[in-house]
Amino acid sequence: MASQPDLHPSDPAAVYMAEVERQCAADPLLSPLAAGILAGAMLNVAQDSRSFARLLGVEHALVLREVEQLSLTGQLAVTRRDERTQRTFYALGMPVLDAANDPA
Repeated sequence: MASQPDLHPSDPAAVYMAEVERQCAADPLLSPLAAGILAGAMLNVAQDSRSFARLLGVEHALVLREVEQLSLTGQLAVTRRDERTQRTFYALGMPVLDAANDPA
């Protein structure tokens, strides 16, 4: 059984980064940015592309590209798009491996 780091719930950055690492380990085809978007959706960090880009200091266009890829694979479901700003709202699609169901 793999040991998990002792994460203090009051350190949201550490919890987020641990989730990003876990997503990357679970699916080696995910880019770190895609894993970050999934982790952000799972942890309610951001539910739209513009907020995620702003919070993480990433170009919105890069986030939009990853959101589109994740929606094509079913890992995210696009719930709404703002045509003017291109802000894309999303929710988790198919079940994403979460810590509670992690077999490791």
